[in-house]
Amino acid sequence: MANIKSAKKRIKVTETKTLKNKMVKSKLKTIIKKFEAAVESGDKAAAEAQLRVCTSEISKAVAKGILHKNTASRKISRLASAVNKMA
Repeated sequence: MANIKSAKKRIKVTETKTLKNKMVKSKLKTIIKKFEAAVESGDKAAAEAQLRVCTSEISKAVAKGILHKNTASRKISRLASAVNKMA
């Protein structure tokens, strides 16, 4: 356990940031599951609408530093290709 005041603060700050990051990642997973459900149902209009939501949320996660930009780009690309295959 930390004895120095600044080290104690760093532990608290890290816990707070970890919690926020987990919340954002969990939200992303939920949104992607909704997208995949729309693709499975075969409703292209709903899938495209959900794709816009997914793309937006993934981009926000990159801006916050939660996801790496290449990871986000790969995820968005795979989601877009899933919609394109529906045609």
